[in-house]
Amino acid sequence: MKPLILIPLLALSTTATTMAAKPEASKPFVTITQKGGKTIAYSPSSGIKIITVDGLKFKDLNRNGKLDKYEDWRLSARERAIDLAQQLSIEEIAGLMLYSAHQAIPAKEQGFGAGTYNGKPLSKSGAKASDISDAQRQFLTNDYLRHVLITTVQSPRIAAEWNNNVQALCEAIGHGIPANNSSDPRNGTTANTEYNAGAGGAISLWPGQLGLAATFDPAIVKKFGQIASHEYRALGIATALSPQIDIASEPRWSRVNGTFGEDANLAVDMARAYCDGFQSSEDNNGGWGMFSVNAMVKHWPGGGPEEGGRDAHFDYGKYAVYPGNNFHTLLRPFIDGAFKLNDGTGMAASVMPYYTISTNQNGGSGSNRGNSYNKYLITDLLRNKYAFDGVVCTDWMITADVSGVSKFEGKCWGAENLSVAQRHYEILKAGVDQFGGNNDKEPVLKAYQMWKDEFGSVSARQRFESSAVRLLVNIFRTGLFENPYLDPNITSKTVGNPKYMQAGYDAQVKSIVMLKNHANVLPLKSKKLKVYVPKRFVKGVPDWWGNTPADKTEYPVDMNIVKKFYTVVDTPEAADFSLVFIESPNGGTGYSDEDAKQGGNGYVPISLQYGKYTANTARKKSLAGGDTFEKTDNRSYKGKSTTAYNYTDAELVKLMHQQMQGKPVVVSVKCYKPCVLAEVEPYADAIVVDFETQAQAVLDIISGKREPSGLLPMQFPKDMLTVEAQKEDVSRDMTPYTDADGNSYDFAFGLNWKGKISDWRTEKYK
Repeated sequence: MKPLILIPLLALSTTATTMAAKPEASKPFVTITQKGGKTIAYSPSSGIKIITVDGLKFKDLNRNGKLDKYEDWRLSARERAIDLAQQLSIEEIAGLMLYSAHQAIPAKEQGFGAGTYNGKPLSKSGAKASDISDAQRQFLTNDYLRHVLITTVQSPRIAAEWNNNVQALCEAIGHGIPANNSSDPRNGTTANTEYNAGAGGAISLWPGQLGLAATFDPAIVKKFGQIASHEYRALGIATALSPQIDIASEPRWSRVNGTFGEDANLAVDMARAYCDGFQSSEDNNGGWGMFSVNAMVKHWPGGGPEEGGRDAHFDYGKYAVYPGNNFHTLLRPFIDGAFKLNDGTGMAASVMPYYTISTNQNGGSGSNRGNSYNKYLITDLLRNKYAFDGVVCTDWMITADVSGVSKFEGKCWGAENLSVAQRHYEILKAGVDQFGGNNDKEPVLKAYQMWKDEFGSVSARQRFESSAVRLLVNIFRTGLFENPYLDPNITSKTVGNPKYMQAGYDAQVKSIVMLKNHANVLPLKSKKLKVYVPKRFVKGVPDWWGNTPADKTEYPVDMNIVKKFYTVVDTPEAADFSLVFIESPNGGTGYSDEDAKQGGNGYVPISLQYGKYTANTARKKSLAGGDTFEKTDNRSYKGKSTTAYNYTDAELVKLMHQQMQGKPVVVSVKCYKPCVLAEVEPYADAIVVDFETQAQAVLDIISGKREPSGLLPMQFPKDMLTVEAQKEDVSRDMTPYTDADGNSYDFAFGLNWKGKISDWRTEKYK
């Protein structure tokens, strides 16, 4: 493996003795480097002073003219956090417990991530893209919020400038607590959901997380973490709301693509490598340092076993079920992976429970509520049994109201009939530290009063301080109290630099799986070969916010990229081979408002095949149910039918087989979850699967420029009968599809030019 080259964000030398007398033009902050001490930086606009003790410089963040323990970078993060927590008011601690709603930089003018500047949209306000929005100024100043979730950014430079503005504002307020900015995964090649809305852009591009799993190589995942952490810190991001380490034991779940696949052993190793890569900092021998990014592993205790594959972002998917009594295995990526790191940080910094009600996993209490409301899961298991003392943060919007089964609103599962303040109180009693997607401190303060009324003022103060310490530790050990500022010029050189881009691209190529290569039709090496790429029909599918784009027929990839490899022709007759780009079946979400309107219960099957599927073998009675908005507790979809939105993908492959009249048909499938390929494989001479990579990586494989080496991180099922028969909490329990060449599309299967791959990876994991 080539040595990893990392580019520093700022001058972090501990040997220099110079002190900047005034801010540089490009950096509206002062940096002080000192021999034998930490580099510190501050904004003159914040009004803080620098004090000298024992010949060393410190920031007087609370402006009291003396060195408090929390200001003393010589002490441990925990010592400092305890001192500061004791100084904070309940209002300030309540602010620490908030995690902002999604913030686009700059705020969008409408839709998801919208905001204003001086009461106006950005284009009419005269504000800069890097300015602080009205909502941000409100929650930073009045609500004392210090944890900000960033989605899209206009550019790395704008992100750095915005970070500096935010940090200067925070430094000027109260105890000078810096902002701990965070991000969902943003190094992927696609962004189509609220939980990875920052993906793409001027940053190194890697395969989706399922693609990282397909490499079957934890060293690649750790390298990704090391590079991504440098890019995150260059953007002002110190916490990653990742990795998603749910075991994908239910193949129909819409978030399979965000996991490390369905195998517990592979997921354990990948989770550990990811967290080590993000959290370890080379400026402190692999411990916490200026390049560390806190990892927030999700979703405790495993969000994968959703009944029928429905997702808990919606009421109709709120139940996780355990028909195989396999609950403990789903914990393994946490307790054996993320909580047992190899490098100096020891354990993942934070945990996010999922929205789901983990049915009957309540310690015998009889209470079925969402995981963050579940004291057994949070305190008895996570805290006490598995000794996790990091931050526990709810998933977003679980304290907000919801008005219907299919509404993308609040996700207060099992607590729908409580007030917003009561929900906060129940979550605090369960042992959670932080509320995702809440910018308002008022319900937290009401929850404090409820605790005080029930348990007394001493207990209430102790409960709030315990969460404050955990939250502050993550800010202290990433060095933000000393230097939260960025040089935009260095940020621009760091994020998405050529070496990082190359590393990400190499991982993309290594993640691609060749499933079929009949008669060794691949590789197709000659650039003189003529290829026909058919246009693909794309059905306008409603997104999570209810927006439905128009149907369209278009080339599935940038044809200029294809032209770099082959001669593109306009008809199948003129071609030497056809290259068909399709996607895995989009079999819906498992709920139909139309079915409900017509008198049904609303529940329909989620299909992993392209053509019509009727669920004749589904459960007659669902394992879980019961809801404020429903008359029945039976969520069965037995006997109902569904057809994938993109059923035309399978029809396109069959059409190409007919039109090519014996000439090779090569199929590239972009996969988001397992799929039934029975409607595609017989008509394809070669099949390659990618898990959210760029088209060029696929073409590098097809052309023979690179050899395929990826392995399936999950089974591809024979048919929907085996999908229906498998158990939501059990992995690798389906009959895999077997193709015309006799190859079984099982876990850890993949082909290279010599045939079926058999190496250290298959030996270890299969």
